[in-house]
Amino acid sequence: MKLTISNTFMTQTAAGKNSVLNAKLVGAYLFAALCIIPSVALAQECLSDGLETTPNDNFTAVTTSTLLDVTTDLVWRRCSEGQTWNGSTCEGEAIKYTWQAALQLAHQASDEDLLGWRLPNVKELASITERDCVRPAVNSSLFPATPPDDFWTSTPSADDPDRAWVVAFFNASHSIKEKDRFIYVRLVRTFTTDE
Repeated sequence: MKLTISNTFMTQTAAGKNSVLNAKLVGAYLFAALCIIPSVALAQECLSDGLETTPNDNFTAVTTSTLLDVTTDLVWRRCSEGQTWNGSTCEGEAIKYTWQAALQLAHQASDEDLLGWRLPNVKELASITERDCVRPAVNSSLFPATPPDDFWTSTPSADDPDRAWVVAFFNASHSIKEKDRFIYVRLVRTFTTDE
């Protein structure tokens, strides 16, 4: 009988170990699947019956790679900094900058073509968020391949000199972040009547 008890104990112990092993394997497979197909799991979602906050009709092309928002008279680059417009979408990887580097980048872009490119303030950047959508919260036909993440604004924090405002294109929210963090950039300029 000792042999039977011992065998039963051994069989139950082995079965328990197999259950734990199987659970670990299932967890590993699920984790791997999420890592391999993040774009499917995190595709943009929009309300089907909501009121668009950035409809196509509010924008007109100034050049092939810039759009005028006729409601604000602001001209936006269609692509995030680091990306290039290929005629139908933004390609390449968007680049993250510190706040100071983003300000310098805008100054440099303005010096290159003398059109007045700058880092938008928090209200300006929030004006192009599409609040009916998330991941990213943007009209993706106008601003394709926008990372669903924070973008710098020129608006510094009133309470903390080491922080500035960002707009999150994940869900159209805004918050303040440390200026030494690396965050995405989209440049803007004011439309002039001689264009």
